[in-house]
This record gives sequence, C-alpha cells and structure tokens, in this order.
Amino acid sequence: DTVYMPDEELLKEYVLNETGKIYTGNKTSIREKPWNFGQFESCVLDVALFILDMTDMSWVVRGNPIPVIRKVSATVNAPDDGGIVAGNWSGDYTGGTSPLSWTGSVPILEEFWASKTPVRFGQCWVFCGVCTTISRALGIPARCITNFESAHDTDGSITIDVHFQANGELDDLSNDDSVWNFHCWNEAWMSRPDLPAGYGGWQAFDSTPQETSD
Repeated sequence: DTVYMPDEELLKEYVLNETGKIYTGNKTSIREKPWNFGQFESCVLDVALFILDMTDMSWVVRGNPIPVIRKVSATVNAPDDGGIVAGNWSGDYTGGTSPLSWTGSVPILEEFWASKTPVRFGQCWVFCGVCTTISRALGIPARCITNFESAHDTDGSITIDVHFQANGELDDLSNDDSVWNFHCWNEAWMSRPDLPAGYGGWQAFDSTPQETSD
C-alpha cells in the first residue's frame, strides 16, 4: 500500500514506538526533550478521525495518505480550523499551559476531546509531537525533525532579507524573515504516485501555524 515500509525495525520505530525524544535548544546546546506519543492511548484514534471529519474529508480519499497528512497538518493547529493546539510565543501563558510543561501528546488530546476547543498553548515541538501521534495512530509512519539555526523565509526569495529605510534605520514593517534557534516539523513515509519516480519516501510537513499554505 502507499505507506508500505519494508523494514520491520523501522515500522517498530515509526509506527509502534510510543515514546521518543524531540530535540530543542540551539546549535551549541542541543537538548533532548522526552515525549510520550501515546498513539494507542484512550481517545487518540477518536481524535484522529474527528479532525478528519472536521475538514469534511470524503471517505473516498481517506485511504490516500497525501490528503490525509495535509489535513492533519492543518488541523493540529488552531488557526482557521479550530484545531487541536493554539500557538503562543509571547511568553505570557495566562489562561493555559506553558508549552514547556507538556511532556506528551495524550493529555493534550484528552483535553481537546473533552472540550472540542483548542488546547492552550503550544510551540513547534508540541505541534510536532501531536502530529507524530496522530499520524502513527492512523498507521502512517511518522517522525519528528529538528533543525538548528532555522531560516524562516516568508517571501519565497530563498534568502533571509533585512530591509532598511533611507535614513539607515531598520524597516520593521518589511522585515518578516527571521532565523530561529531551532524549529521542529514532521516527516511521514509514503509513496508519491502523483510525482515523478523517486520522490516517494519521507515527506516533510509542518503544522506550526506561521503562514497560510495554498
């Protein structure tokens, strides 16, 4: 099938393994954050199917991991869809839980299942961990990826641009690009019959809500 992975050891790691580590920090101080994915716990599969229902995804295409993963990446975050986790990078986590306090996906998914409202709060590693859990619950091999000194290019120029005003001061209205200490996203294993030969395998997807995709 389209998520077939021939190596049994890799299947154990990327579908069946319920615990792991997500790497955070910076390029000179890399930290391991233990994470309980818990894809076989309590309400996890119910939530996975519920978020697909939220998107009105046709049953006809739910056997295709390509649109399924796109919907997962869209609904794990709250903007636009009323999804699972609300992001917060302000440092003020009043009215919710600090992203640093989460150690696994299950409490987040249990809270969402009970309230059907976004759980506050998450940052990239939280979105990444929840995506891994949802994907594995659906039988799609998935893993967390961390990049350090992570360039965030907002305008598609494939460069990090800094704009200045005529007087030499920074033009803050135009400076949307940035470089983060680190960033976490996901990869899911699948064939890609919609692309030329050789493009199957690990596919990147990112549920951290920064920009609206197409």
